[in-house]
Amino acid sequence: MTDISKAGTYRFGDRDVKRMGYGAMQLAGPGVYGPPRDRDEALGVLKEAVASGVDHIDTSDYYGPYVTNEIIREALYPYPDDLVIVTKLGARRTPDKAWIPALSAEELRSGLQDNLQRLGLEQMYCVNLRCMGSGHGPQEGSMAPQLETMAQLQQEGLVRHIGISNATRRQVEEAIAAIPIIGVQNQYNLVSRDDDEMIDWLAGQGIAYVPFFPLGGFTPLQSEELSGIASEIGATPMQVALAWLLQRSPNILLIPGTSSRGHLRENLAAAELELSDDLLQRLNMIGEHVDA
Repeated sequence: MTDISKAGTYRFGDRDVKRMGYGAMQLAGPGVYGPPRDRDEALGVLKEAVASGVDHIDTSDYYGPYVTNEIIREALYPYPDDLVIVTKLGARRTPDKAWIPALSAEELRSGLQDNLQRLGLEQMYCVNLRCMGSGHGPQEGSMAPQLETMAQLQQEGLVRHIGISNATRRQVEEAIAAIPIIGVQNQYNLVSRDDDEMIDWLAGQGIAYVPFFPLGGFTPLQSEELSGIASEIGATPMQVALAWLLQRSPNILLIPGTSSRGHLRENLAAAELELSDDLLQRLNMIGEHVDA
C-alpha cells in the first residue's frame, strides 16, 4: 500500500494532517449534481482512502446537493478520531444545476446546520467561506458581513476553525484581520499559477494553502512536456502534477478527487514521487508558458 506519509504533514488548525488528502466533489453525479453512477464504488473510494491513511476530506453539502455528505456518513461514520472533515459555505444549487451565491447570515447558518446534520457531527472541524466570483475565479468585494457571521458560528461552538475559498489577496487579508484563518482554498495547479506569491506569503504565516482543481478540474491538464516527463520517470502525468504541487511549498495540502478506487491509488502514489531539481525546473516552465 502507498505510504502517503512520505509527503509529510502540516499543522492545520490544532492538528497535523497528512499533506495528501481527498476531495469528495466527484462522488456526486455528472456536473456535481445528483447521485453517483456507482454508489458502491463511491463508498469504496472513501473507505480505501481512509484505510490508506488519508486524514483530511474536503466536502460540501451543495455537492449533489447533499449527495457527498450522505455518502461520507454512510461510508465512514463513526469517524476515526484523527479524521478532519472540511466543508464550505457560500453557495447553493438550483434545479437547473446552476451554482448561485448563498451568503446571507441566514443562508450561511442554515447551510452549516445542513452539513452538520447530514454528516452526523455536532461541530465542523473547519468551514471554508466561499467567495462567489465569476466562474471558478475570485472577484473583488468585501466579505465583512459573512466573516462576522462565521465568527459568530465559531463562538457558538458549531465551527472549530475557519478558512476562506475562491478569494483574492485583498479578501484573504481582510479575513486574516477579522478572524483566525487556518487555510485558503483557491484554484491552483501546474498551469494556473495566479496565486504563486500568495502561497509563499501564507507559508510565512503558517497558513495552509489547499488548491482546488489541482489536476485541472473539469478541463484536465494537458501538456506534451508534462506527458514526456511522466514517461521518463515511469509515472502518469497526473501523478507528476500532484508531486509538483507537494514540492512547490510545504504549506500546500492536496485534496485530489475521484470516484474510482483505481484513480485514488494513482493519486495517492504521487506522495512517494520525488522530482529532481531539473524536472522541477522543466515543470515550472510549463506554467510560465501558459497564457493565464
